[in-house]
Amino acid sequence: MRRGRIKIEPFSEANLGPASVDLHLSRAFRVFVHLPTELSITERMDFRSATRGLMLKEHETLVMQPGQTLLGITEEKLSLAPDLCGWLEGRSRFARVGLLVHISASFMQPGIANHQVLEMSNFGPIPLRIVPGTAICQFIFARAEGEGRYEGVFAGQNPESFGAD
Repeated sequence: MRRGRIKIEPFSEANLGPASVDLHLSRAFRVFVHLPTELSITERMDFRSATRGLMLKEHETLVMQPGQTLLGITEEKLSLAPDLCGWLEGRSRFARVGLLVHISASFMQPGIANHQVLEMSNFGPIPLRIVPGTAICQFIFARAEGEGRYEGVFAGQNPESFGAD
């Protein structure tokens, strides 16, 4: 971080572990809406067609019912050098009550520079109150051989555009 190869904005040293950093849940979400037909899983599919943006007010929370999935996004913007990559993982304290913080696609490409979207599901038997500002997940760092830079469709995502329709 001192050399500028990892940037976390905003940053607090209290969030650092030996090989990971805790990331916090923002107030921006996308919730799934009931559609009259199915959603075709193709390269052209857009998750926004099945969800609506929701920006919670300060101190508002969101209740996830058992079996419900929603999308959240981190408060922190994470930027990595082109030879660094890693994995986004939930925290065990939340997994123990059935919250999956990141269902799939947990690998983060070298050279990313964005807020991380969280694919959250309640697999437990009770409703869970989701509280923005919670250290909800952790990013685990790894070195890559060679260099790369993520320039895909989700490059530059942030809470403001994520929670808006």
